[in-house]
Parts: sequence; C-alpha cells; structure tokens
Amino acid sequence: MALKEKPLVEVRFHGRGGQGAWTASLLLAQAGLKESKYIQSFPAFGPERAGAPITAFTRISREPIRIHSSIYEPDLIIVLDQTLLGPQVLEGVKDDSKLLINTNLKPSEIKDKLQKSLEVWVVNATELALKILGRPITNTAMLGAIVKASEIVSMESIHQVIKERFTGRLRDQNLELVDIAYRTVTKDD
Repeated sequence: MALKEKPLVEVRFHGRGGQGAWTASLLLAQAGLKESKYIQSFPAFGPERAGAPITAFTRISREPIRIHSSIYEPDLIIVLDQTLLGPQVLEGVKDDSKLLINTNLKPSEIKDKLQKSLEVWVVNATELALKILGRPITNTAMLGAIVKASEIVSMESIHQVIKERFTGRLRDQNLELVDIAYRTVTKDD
C-alpha cells in the first residue's frame, strides 16, 4: 500500500542538533494540517548541543490520532546525516517501510550496507543546501524529497508552510531548495 493511502503515516527523523530535524518534522506536520489532516510532531533529544544525535517524530492521519508515544515502527525513516545510519535508525523497520537519506551514495550502495529489504530513496541534500543556502542545513531539502518519496502531503502545502516560516531571500532560497530536492531525489530499482 502506498503511504499516501494509509490512514495513519508515522515518520521518524534522525539528525544532529542544528540540522533542523525537528523543524522538518514540524513543517511536515503543518503541511498535513493545511490539508485538514490530523497531526503530531515532537522531538526526542538529550543534552541540547549542536551535533548531538536527535530524533523527531511526525504522525499524519485522516482520523484523530489516539497514540501518544514515540514511533517504534515507522512507515518512513528520514536520515539527515548519513553518519547516523546504523542499527538505531533501522529499529522497528517493517517490510513496507521506506528510508530516505541525505547522502551522495546511490540507493543500491545504501541497500548493500544495510543488508535490509526496504525501499531506499537518496538525495544529496547537503550539496544542494550548500549551493543554495551557503550552509549545510538540509531540513527543507529533505521536505521536498519526502513529498516525492511518500506523497503524504502535497508540494503546495509544503510551499505554504515554508512561506509562513521564512521571509525574504531565505524564503525564496528554501522554496528553490525544496523544488530541486523534489526533482533530484532517486530511489532504488
């Protein structure tokens, strides 16, 4: 079943402090809200410092959400930093889970590393962010890739929340970044 057809989609983000994983989780949830869906978004992290591993969670549903816990069996796993890719990221992975990772590797190279049978999507969000923003902040690039990989929200909704969150040149850069990531994300065959 395609993720957009599921009544409840659970997304788990893995990133490092300062990369914007929680912001991406929140913006994804807000895009779902724009589409009159029920949402949850929340982080889980230890000492707040740049570079420390963090996890963020998003639930998007067509029905009220009655679950109030972390996400243990994600439908979609988002990895903002490929150095985090390991057993913790793959915890609770299901046969139909999808993995979206910020990397310069090919999907087949990631699959070979993981030794898991799941759908893998890749986008070089760091390169795109450096080129467009001048900084390696990858969260909005990952949002564009999420739309392509999952279709759980529309690109129009992502554009709306970005326009509400950012202003001026930064808004325009993030809109460009989302669009380019959407066009360049690839998946395994």
